[in-house]
Amino acid sequence: MIKILLVDDHPSVGAGTKAMIEQEEDMVVTVTNASINVLEMVGRTPFDIFLFDLNMPGINGLELTRRVMAIHSDTPVVIYTGHDIAPHFNLLVEAGIAGFISKTASQEQLITALRCVIRGESIIPTSLFRQLRRKEVQVATEEGNGSIAEISINEREQRILLEIAKGKGNREVAETLSLSQRTVEYNLTGIFEKLGVRSRAEAIAKARQFGVIPNEPLLDIQ
Repeated sequence: MIKILLVDDHPSVGAGTKAMIEQEEDMVVTVTNASINVLEMVGRTPFDIFLFDLNMPGINGLELTRRVMAIHSDTPVVIYTGHDIAPHFNLLVEAGIAGFISKTASQEQLITALRCVIRGESIIPTSLFRQLRRKEVQVATEEGNGSIAEISINEREQRILLEIAKGKGNREVAETLSLSQRTVEYNLTGIFEKLGVRSRAEAIAKARQFGVIPNEPLLDIQ
């Protein structure tokens, strides 16, 4: 029997997905709507696949993946979402996910994807496969005169934004990313200029608005 843990903060989505999957005789799904309960659950029950929503209150899918993979590195994690994951693609891959499944997928597509994951295969949509290890995130901003301008946030800048979103100071960010404090400060200046902001708080807000970093508060892994 293939045991699947589905984590989704929308009860109707969880119930509907469970019903679809369990039409397969060899699959059983446990659903929880609270990501905060997951670490306790996986500590007492073995699962074959983790199926995580990306945008959830408490602990989002990215942070949850990191925490679970630190405990159960051999169990595949699949992101199950209806949101655009392109801005988070690199971070999710680095966190160790086995693939992505859209909530708009048919029952046949969902089951096929899960069986591929069980066989040790990765599930990546073609549009995202082309962005594998993408170094920059492209975002469009509206200028004061109403025109649209494109800016690029590179991988280092994205990592710095993620760390300051956790409330870290420049020295802590530098230590976490193995950079000098001066390099962090230099990059922050560039980020401020690109986003048209004057403070760290404004930079985080703009980065979340543009989808460069997740909207949910980020928790550091202890």
